Amino acid sequence: MMKHRSGVLRTKSAVAALGVLGVFAMGLAQAQEDVKFPDLASTSLKTGDFIGPDQPARVRPGMNKDQVRLELGNPHFSEGLFGVSEWDYAFNFYTGKGNEYITCQFKVKYGKSDGDYRVASTHWKGANCPPPVTQVAAAPVMPMPMQQCKACGKTTMRSDGLFRFNGAKESDLLPEGRRQVEALASSIKSDAASIRQVVVTGYTDRLGGEEYNNRLSLARAKTVASILTGRGVDPSLIRAVGMGEKNPVTTGCQGNAATPQLISCLQLDRRVEIEVVPAQ
Repeated sequence: MMKHRSGVLRTKSAVAALGVLGVFAMGLAQAQEDVKFPDLASTSLKTGDFIGPDQPARVRPGMNKDQVRLELGNPHFSEGLFGVSEWDYAFNFYTGKGNEYITCQFKVKYGKSDGDYRVASTHWKGANCPPPVTQVAAAPVMPMPMQQCKACGKTTMRSDGLFRFNGAKESDLLPEGRRQVEALASSIKSDAASIRQVVVTGYTDRLGGEEYNNRLSLARAKTVASILTGRGVDPSLIRAVGMGEKNPVTTGCQGNAATPQLISCLQLDRRVEIEVVPAQ
C-alpha cells in the first residue's frame, strides 16, 4: 500500500510511476522541510570556493548530477558522488567592497527517477545568501589590444575565474573560464595566418611549496593549451609554460598561513596569461 505524507507519494513505485514530475513534486515538499547543513569547517577546501554568482542559479530541478557538476564541480564535503541524495557546497562571494566577501553554504537535493538522480530542490544557508548579483564584482578579464590581428596581444585570466582553487584538471575548469578560453580559440583560428605563436603561462600565489607550485602552474597552462587545440588551434603554435610563484603582482599581503583573508588577497597572483604573438 502506498503511504502519503502531505499529499506527496513517497514509495519507490510511486516515484517510478511519476517519473521526473514525481521528482519535482518531492522537491516542493522537501523545500518545506528543515534542511540540515554540514559544519562549514569540515569542507574539503578548508575555505569557500570563489564562484560566479549566476552559477548556482543555473542549477534547476530536473538536472542530473553530471549537469550540476558542469556548473558547480564536485561537492565540497565528504558525502560522495554516487548513491547519495544531497550535495553540499561552500561558496565565496565578493560584496563589492574591496576584498571583502561572504561565505554561503549551498545544498542540492536529489530525487531518484528511473535509476537516475535529478535535482529536486536547492537551498542556501546564511543570512545574506545568496547575495544580489549586482553587489558582486565579477573577475575582470583584461581586453586584448588590437594589433595585426584581432586575437593578437595578451590576456590575463585570474585562476579563480578559470579553475577551482588548487585545481588544474579540465574537470576543475569553471564554466565561465571555459567560455573565455573557447572564445579566444575561435579568434585565434580565424587569424591563424597572422599568428606566430601562442604562449600559455600559468602562475600560482606563494602559498605552498615551490615544487608543488611549479607543477600546479604548468598543469593549468597545459590544460588551457589542451582546450585550445581541442577547439581547432594548431598545436604547433602553442607553448605551455609554468612559472610557479614567480612574478607576483599583488602587494601588501601579509602572512604565510592559508587563511581565507590571505587567499583572497593573493587572488591576482593565481592567473593564467595567454599571449598571442603576431607573425613578423
